[in-house]
Amino acid sequence: MKHLVKCVKGFYMSLGMFCGIPLPFHIWDEKYTSHMIASFPLVGLVIGTVWWLVAVLLFALDMPIMLAAATLSLAPFLIAGFIHLDGYMDTSDAMLSWRPLEDKLRILVDPRVGAFAVIMLGIVFIFQFSAMYAVVLNGEYFALVIAISAISRCCSAFSIFCLRHMPQSNYASMLKQNIGMSHKIFVMIVAVSTIAVSFLYAGFLGLFVSAAVILGYMAAIRRVYRSFNGISGDLLGYSLVISELCGLIALAVLQGRLI
Repeated sequence: MKHLVKCVKGFYMSLGMFCGIPLPFHIWDEKYTSHMIASFPLVGLVIGTVWWLVAVLLFALDMPIMLAAATLSLAPFLIAGFIHLDGYMDTSDAMLSWRPLEDKLRILVDPRVGAFAVIMLGIVFIFQFSAMYAVVLNGEYFALVIAISAISRCCSAFSIFCLRHMPQSNYASMLKQNIGMSHKIFVMIVAVSTIAVSFLYAGFLGLFVSAAVILGYMAAIRRVYRSFNGISGDLLGYSLVISELCGLIALAVLQGRLI
């Protein structure tokens, strides 16, 4: 029973920290941070489910395709409280400055928005909207966004578990405390289960979309990890945004060819 209580508290902390859905109260206890990170994929399932429900509502209201695509493009960022998009912008600013590591780290924590952040934000929105428009136009297998949201967060959890954190990031170090094999196994179970359900739901399309999310995340985290010699919350947010966009693009490109 005590272990179940810890898991529930960890999930609630994760939901409060990584999701923009209002909660009746907030709790924080560093003893449960390991459970919080292990619960991150469950937060992805919640965000993805709300994302899908918004689509169901828009389809039921017979919303114009352009407006529906715009709403659904913004929905995952809004539901997550824009926390990952903020990391994407900060990382883009720092990484594209092409300066020495010390300068990049300074830019990473600078609260001001630079030109590269604005440019990269525009690029991600253009591709997000274009891919979403194609998905809405086809109208098939939109529930795969649940898998996209969950698998990307499984990748983030494993990054925290396995990669070296930046010395300047006390936040990442704190989240890595008390991580055990049970936490890693749980995240792996969620990832494998999500991929399996995606295959049962959409066949090979589900597998390809899942693979696109994982490969997109691996490419993004590899780039920022080598650039900054470690990981931080902003770098994880950058990688998550890229991975979900890759999954959405894969869904847009392949759904008309594999169904």
